[in-house]
Amino acid sequence: MQMLSSINPLNPWFVGVALNTSLLLVAWIAPKKLLTPAGLFHAWLLGVLIWGTLGWQGYVVVMFYFLVGSFVTRVGMAQKEAEGIAEKRSGARGPENVWGSALTGALCALGVGMIDLGVIPIPQSPVPNPQSLLLLGYVASFSTKLSDTCASEVGKAYGKRTFLITNLQPVPRGTEGAVSLEGTLAGVIGSVAIAFVGWAVGLIEILGVLWCVLAAFIATNLESVIGATLQSKYAWLTNELVNILNTLIGAIVAIFFAWLWVIAII
Repeated sequence: MQMLSSINPLNPWFVGVALNTSLLLVAWIAPKKLLTPAGLFHAWLLGVLIWGTLGWQGYVVVMFYFLVGSFVTRVGMAQKEAEGIAEKRSGARGPENVWGSALTGALCALGVGMIDLGVIPIPQSPVPNPQSLLLLGYVASFSTKLSDTCASEVGKAYGKRTFLITNLQPVPRGTEGAVSLEGTLAGVIGSVAIAFVGWAVGLIEILGVLWCVLAAFIATNLESVIGATLQSKYAWLTNELVNILNTLIGAIVAIFFAWLWVIAII
């Protein structure tokens, strides 16, 4: 995988603060709220962090996830609210949603930034390149989360037949651990779309798209298994914590595939 040559523009932290402050003000006065007031502040922190460490390339990926994910969440909202399976606050995201979706990506971005600054020493010419692996993990985490969001929201809105992933027994739409053909296809499309965005801006190579899509599929289905088997048993296993586990699994699986591929061809 190839490292970006322009990942640290002039004063990236200043640009990040200025850009995200401007966007926060626009979002604050906008009539349609995609974030709660607290969610706006936490999204501001996330945006500054991503721009400061990964520049505009990383920012494009997280914004693509946020905009597409917010749109998909509102698909069939009236029907989902009537059935009691819609996201709370009509899909407006709070701090827990911001970090549930982006904590893994933020940690990958921090890792890249710390390597750039020399805080984390890396041996000369390691194979595979740790920064490239972290960039892949970053894209894979959002590919996984968008896959999960698309699968869940499209499945709840349009899933004709939904089955519990552990035993394939029919269950009502919106059941934890339920899957549908419509939702699964939407999840794959979402993961492919954002992985190609990561490739288009230069964060990952074309083969990384494959690792992201495979990792997202595996992680999203494992999340369904967790939802079907564990989430109802443990009160502390909240949706946000499951989202963190989901994106972490996606990032780790993609990094493992890439590492295994590089080792295999050496």
